[in-house]
Amino acid sequence: MTAPFLKGPSDPTVQPVPASVVDKVDAADTTLSNPRRAVVALGSNLGNRLETLQGAIDALEDTPGVRVKAVSPVYETEPWGVDPGSQPSYFNAVVVLKTTLPPSSLLERAHAVEEAFHRVRDERWGPRTLDVDIVSYADVVSDDPRLTLPHPRAHERAFVLAPWHDLDPEAQLPGRGPVAGLLDAVTREGVAPRADLELRLPE
Repeated sequence: MTAPFLKGPSDPTVQPVPASVVDKVDAADTTLSNPRRAVVALGSNLGNRLETLQGAIDALEDTPGVRVKAVSPVYETEPWGVDPGSQPSYFNAVVVLKTTLPPSSLLERAHAVEEAFHRVRDERWGPRTLDVDIVSYADVVSDDPRLTLPHPRAHERAFVLAPWHDLDPEAQLPGRGPVAGLLDAVTREGVAPRADLELRLPE
């Protein structure tokens, strides 16, 4: 049985999920009745990057209605969309979840985890302690501006595709096709595996 959501500032990562959603998913949490598969990309280029990624994985696992089923290898990547050398490099990883949360609540949880690690949204492509991006949710294809599914740029980002392919060579990005083919079509320049680093599945 998962830990209940706490009230007050003691655990800021759980506050955005509405109580009605918590009640619904917590009742099914031990079995994850009719779960959906979600793929989430993680990235960090400030502070203790590996510790931050592990903390994000643990925070996702601590969410009622979410189970972390697989964790990719770690990649070190050059920042996207900025001048070379202007920011520290990123550590990136991908996790596969089984969840009974609807996409909107999973997004709220992702933002709450970011905020718990002091994510600041001052500038586009700016450095950040933590990115938590929903790459795909089941086979959902949606152009909802609040949460476009699958992620609108995942198909062109090797720092998402490479760890995801390592985790699941047969993976498919809804509406785009096999991850293996998408990865073959993009450059891996500036995206390097870090075999000396490891993220663990939550206990």
